[in-house]
Amino acid sequence: MSLSDILIHINQKLSEQQRNTLEESMRQIHGVVAPRFNPGKDHLLLVAFNPEATSTGALLAKVQSFGYKAQLVGA
Repeated sequence: MSLSDILIHINQKLSEQQRNTLEESMRQIHGVVAPRFNPGKDHLLLVAFNPEATSTGALLAKVQSFGYKAQLVGA
């Protein structure tokens, strides 16, 4: 299994509960290993995932499904 990381920038300011809910939801995606927000940079979500099991587009779509405006960083 290979692993990749993607950084997702979320435009809105999320509460701690919103961040926790989003991290938990991302964990439910097959192939996602470790979604986490960067301490002190609560608008950046780093997701470690298996690119053979899911795509960056699917990860971004999941964040956007919550109604958040977000984009991939460096992709």
